[in-house]
Amino acid sequence: MRLGNRSGRVAVGVAAGLAGWALLCGCGPAARDPAKTAANRPMVIGISVLNLSSEFIVMLDQAMEAKAKELGVRLIVNDAQRDAVRQVQQVDNFIAQRVDAIILNPCEVEASSPAVDRALAAGIPIVNVNSETRSAPTAFVGSRDEESARIAMGYLAQRLNGQGRLVLMQGFMGQAAQIKRDQGAREVLAQHPGLQLLADQTAEWDRAKAVTLMENWIQSYGAKIDAVFAQNDEMAIGAVIALEQAHLKDRVVVVGVDAIAEALQMVQGGRLDATVFQDARAQGGSAVEIAAAIVRGQPYAKQTYIPFHLVTKDNVGTYLK
Repeated sequence: MRLGNRSGRVAVGVAAGLAGWALLCGCGPAARDPAKTAANRPMVIGISVLNLSSEFIVMLDQAMEAKAKELGVRLIVNDAQRDAVRQVQQVDNFIAQRVDAIILNPCEVEASSPAVDRALAAGIPIVNVNSETRSAPTAFVGSRDEESARIAMGYLAQRLNGQGRLVLMQGFMGQAAQIKRDQGAREVLAQHPGLQLLADQTAEWDRAKAVTLMENWIQSYGAKIDAVFAQNDEMAIGAVIALEQAHLKDRVVVVGVDAIAEALQMVQGGRLDATVFQDARAQGGSAVEIAAAIVRGQPYAKQTYIPFHLVTKDNVGTYLK
């Protein structure tokens, strides 16, 4: 767990005019008095992230730190370690410290919502990044997770010519990404009656748990499995490892989501068939940029959606740069 004061590493330019700038811009009622962040004291933003053992969340964290360094903002980053109760406590601590703003990378849709409610009640703007809560924050920055699943499952349907049997690895149950990626996957299944879902189960975004789950499915279904959709790359890599150990990978198509570095290398090497790129740099950088704008009383986008992109061997070089 990494707690305490954090500083930025290297500046990452995230354009203010991203393709997903959404609905309304303005200085909502949560905007705070700019005098509270006078020149003699840097703006302080408290951040609670889902889990810093995840490579994607580390990328998100690095992007936030880089943007904070660029803007002269000080961050206090806490790791919730996938525990929504801990995350709410971390936000309570930020409120007690009277930080200027809070960025929340929620653990769960429902259980992390009190963190949003408490921040708003205390008059502190809160920006959700990457994942959603039932309670509406001051602003949201992320991507439409159902879109990533539609892209991944559409790729599988094409590879299988609309006919085949697949298994679905779910993320941490109750988190927005898990819920919406499941929704998107089932939409595509409904459009392709020739695709049969043999099993779906959570591996909690975790590679080791995905290896075990895939081994269990191989025991149950063996050569009946034609494809695997894993809701993130860590689980997709775990599925590939188990399939390779069982000498089945050559006949099973595997796709993940996030386009983390190792997954991109595996796509390039032909071990992983595809991944779906999620822009951690744009999400993290925009979250800090918007939080700072709210505190300074400047216009900001209340909702920012950044698109996903399919990555295969044909275009992986673009994402490895």
